[in-house]
Amino acid sequence: MGDADDDRVTSREPGRDDRYRVPLRGVDVDPETRCAHWASPVDVVALRFGCCETYYPCASCHDAVAGHEAEPWPRDRFDEPAVLCGVCRETLTAREYLDGDDACPHCGAAFNPGCRRHRDRYFE
Repeated sequence: MGDADDDRVTSREPGRDDRYRVPLRGVDVDPETRCAHWASPVDVVALRFGCCETYYPCASCHDAVAGHEAEPWPRDRFDEPAVLCGVCRETLTAREYLDGDDACPHCGAAFNPGCRRHRDRYFE
């Protein structure tokens, strides 16, 4: 990763991480949205939750800082922004992310293909 420890931020409700143009919270989040729970080179997405319209690097971050039970992004809103690429900071719709090839369509950054195993935590 190479980021200095002081580049990591933990933000709790109602605070948010001001480095991003979307509402983003999490535990020990680096500038490319890696967190205390997932920090490999391909862990560079944050996902928007239906319960609070806030982006988190992972469901564990949501559970740790949100103060309420997580609800996945609703199927009837799959054409709205629901994923943030931590590399280029562009948003993707849920459909773009789910139908994609585990890479950002804007910058080409690789996304963790293992996330597909637990997509039901993030998307209805």
